[in-house]
Amino acid sequence: MRFSCYGIALGTALLITVTPALADNYTLTLFHTNDLHGRTDQYPQLVTTLNEAREAYGEVLLLDAGDIFSGTLYFTEFAGQDALEFMNLMGYDAFVPGNHEFDLGDPEEGHQALAAFFADAAFPILGANLDFSAAPEFAGMLDESISGDPQSGGLYDGIIVEHNGEPIGIFGLSTQDSKTISSPGQITISDYRQAAEAMVASFEERGVNKIIALTHLGYDSNPSVGNDLLLAQHVEGIDIIIGGHSHTRVSPPTLMTENHKGEPQAPTVIGQAGEYGQHLGVMQVTFDTDGVVQDVSGELLATSEYDADTDALERLEPYTAAIEELRDTQVGATVMSALPNPRHGSGDSRSVRANETALGNLITDAQLYAARKVAPDTMLAIQNSGGIREPVETGDVSVGDLIAVQPFGNRLTLLDVTGAELLETFEIALTNVPDENGGFLQVSAGVELVYDSREPVGERVVSLTITQQAIDPERTYTIATNNFTAAGGDSHAVLGAAYEDGRNTIVGNTDWQMLRDYLVSLGEVTYQVEGRIVDIAERD
Repeated sequence: MRFSCYGIALGTALLITVTPALADNYTLTLFHTNDLHGRTDQYPQLVTTLNEAREAYGEVLLLDAGDIFSGTLYFTEFAGQDALEFMNLMGYDAFVPGNHEFDLGDPEEGHQALAAFFADAAFPILGANLDFSAAPEFAGMLDESISGDPQSGGLYDGIIVEHNGEPIGIFGLSTQDSKTISSPGQITISDYRQAAEAMVASFEERGVNKIIALTHLGYDSNPSVGNDLLLAQHVEGIDIIIGGHSHTRVSPPTLMTENHKGEPQAPTVIGQAGEYGQHLGVMQVTFDTDGVVQDVSGELLATSEYDADTDALERLEPYTAAIEELRDTQVGATVMSALPNPRHGSGDSRSVRANETALGNLITDAQLYAARKVAPDTMLAIQNSGGIREPVETGDVSVGDLIAVQPFGNRLTLLDVTGAELLETFEIALTNVPDENGGFLQVSAGVELVYDSREPVGERVVSLTITQQAIDPERTYTIATNNFTAAGGDSHAVLGAAYEDGRNTIVGNTDWQMLRDYLVSLGEVTYQVEGRIVDIAERD
């Protein structure tokens, strides 16, 4: 049997021939999902897919590689408890938190929704590079590092489960990117490779020679924060990696047989099932008596090809009724001209993550409008572009429209920063231009940012003015943003330092609600790009 194996260094496909499995070898069957992102309405078909696959394959392990949270009105309304009902119904064996599981982290209250999700889970939660010990809401869930008798809702580095008489070690890894793209708060995230090496050693000391890494790292994501391909190349002893985060359809499974130096090593199999519950991953891995992978096969079963499970549909009905009522509530404003949310990946020459947009202008003006009600001296508002998710079409605006634009429920935060810190913040925002970056900042009315994308990183701001007055590096300014960006999200370390220094006030207005209130104040909404952010490289 032949397998496609992708080498990181060369970026080329290699064909690897694996010795046929022997009769006395052991075969492990896995089902896996990842990155549901609040698509609760996918579960009825996913349940049927799973049930029919179980009939075909028999006893299996069912794993989820994270990002159940965020992305739809289901999540906004139920904070993951709706998805959890279906996950418990399906009988998952293990779950690793993804970065979006930390989206609701609150500087004052911590992760109450995530703690509730864990507490009601009928499966263990794994995170070898996650430390929950400083967050009191998880105190009752912390358990031993590795357990052979894992409890529902318990937090472990890894677990040992029995499958057809064989001990299987499973450990979790979550992306260190969560530090900048989510709100982990008191939850710390350590180096993924060091954690993996420690887990492999611990399992091997216990006589476990079949080891699975359940990861939310991404298949081939940013190498600076790690990915599954790098994990396989740098940490020997991992037999299977079941991943998430990059939303990659890995079919058939990838087989890695060389380390980062190009030297032969024991095979590692990698799988990932795309996104949004559109596929159920199936993987069968055959081991020899020493626990070395000999053979692998796998596929992604498209859930759209299966009828919805009747019981699951009945369970879904009250959740859908509630979100439809919320979705359809009119706010009392009309958008007169469409507010697009362009992205390079969608074929647009301009991007919300690299250019001023009309929608970005509207959102920042809404923040400034809300901020000045409580702090009239607020000078400007900024919005990380990674937090703007969908466009707004013309016509009457509903709550659903606004939550789709800003689904994370971030709260308005005021920060006191010096002019020098503000200038440095915009240098950070411009790091990737003209390429995309979620930390690119949209700005409120009265601000004019002029920059040159041809200049070196850190030297791109040409001028920054507010109501035609140049920013004074020595002066202190009150600015408005969301709590995610204020706490250093999307690499805004300068703002994060000011936040940690106590120069913050969390006002409490939720992002989409601020947008709603501002739209209502306008009644009829017409917004456009007006030169708030200008790259002089485009003029020349």
